[in-house]
Amino acid sequence: MAIFAYRAITASGDAARGELESPTRAQALAAVRKLGLSPLELNEIARAARSGRIRSGTKTRTAVTKTIGELAVLIGAGLQLDRALALAIENIESPTVRGQFLEILSSVKEGMPLSRAMAANDALFTPMAIAMTEAGEADGKLGGALARLADALTQADDLRALITTSMIYPVILLIIAVAVILLMLLFVVPQFKNLFVGAGDKLPAASQTVMAASQILRSHGLVLLGIAAVVTVGLRQWLRRPSMKLSVDRMVLRIPQIGTLVRYIDTARFSRTLSVLITGGVALPVALAMAQRAINNREIGDAVAKVASGVKEGEGLTAPLAAANVLPKLALGFLRTGEETSQLGPMLGRLADVLDRDIKIRLQRLIGVLTPAITVVLGTTVAAIIASIMTAILGFNDLAVGS
Repeated sequence: MAIFAYRAITASGDAARGELESPTRAQALAAVRKLGLSPLELNEIARAARSGRIRSGTKTRTAVTKTIGELAVLIGAGLQLDRALALAIENIESPTVRGQFLEILSSVKEGMPLSRAMAANDALFTPMAIAMTEAGEADGKLGGALARLADALTQADDLRALITTSMIYPVILLIIAVAVILLMLLFVVPQFKNLFVGAGDKLPAASQTVMAASQILRSHGLVLLGIAAVVTVGLRQWLRRPSMKLSVDRMVLRIPQIGTLVRYIDTARFSRTLSVLITGGVALPVALAMAQRAINNREIGDAVAKVASGVKEGEGLTAPLAAANVLPKLALGFLRTGEETSQLGPMLGRLADVLDRDIKIRLQRLIGVLTPAITVVLGTTVAAIIASIMTAILGFNDLAVGS
């Protein structure tokens, strides 16, 4: 059986769309017509969507978050789970995401719990999402659990978008800087080559360096580009080794400003994830193990994993994390207060909010430093190239006047 997505027109002239299962395209068309619709478009949903191999890009995450939020509202309004799923699926625009949710709907209609159906289609859902859903099913408050899950996913997406958007301008400026320097060396400097023919060692050292760099780029540019590509791929493979990634992540944490920013970002993700899981009724040891997966930095993640193992054996949370010295002192204060007042979930949520605000400020400061720094480097490099050429020209003029 294949799944087909269709667009059609009803008898009253309104637009309609949906999905249906059918062995063949011809039978699918017949099925659409039996519904009293005039089909305009009929496409088979890609097999990748059915097998779970789906790209977890920004559009996919947004579609999943939106659907979970709508599902929470519909269940909170009193609708049965299968009916709420069917209504939420109608608003999904991505065919691949829609195909995944159709599989979930089919499993739910067969009596499978939503959490198990999500686990069977784990290409779309994180362990946190599955655990939150399971906890909501256990205490009979699935709508509330899905609402908290949707809020957490939305805030995570907002933080990711903030980081990405903040770095767009410095990256573009860096690309322009490299392009301008290459333009100077490839097209501007060679215009003076004939002027300096035969000068040899009479040229100033800076001029010789610029002319040599220009000649190398023009003669071996493609070779250098290939070498750079090979080195980049090799470096990426090398950094994927656990030991290398741990070393690099440890080094990153020690870089002024950058290290603090990375520490705050990972702590915010960890805190929000752990807050949602604890508030949703997930046991602390299990919640810690799941929240640890939200941490990108290996140094911080390994330290939290060791603490999670200790919590399973009855140890505390704040003291081991303080001894590990990987989280900001601000976070330790919130954790200690949450443990002492038995309000760990809410305190972690407040900590994440505080860290999010601090991250925005730190990102603005970082961009405020990077932007003029890149501009100064670009201006200095271009000025140095021009100065080296002008120095050589003026040197020749002085020799001509002296002779």
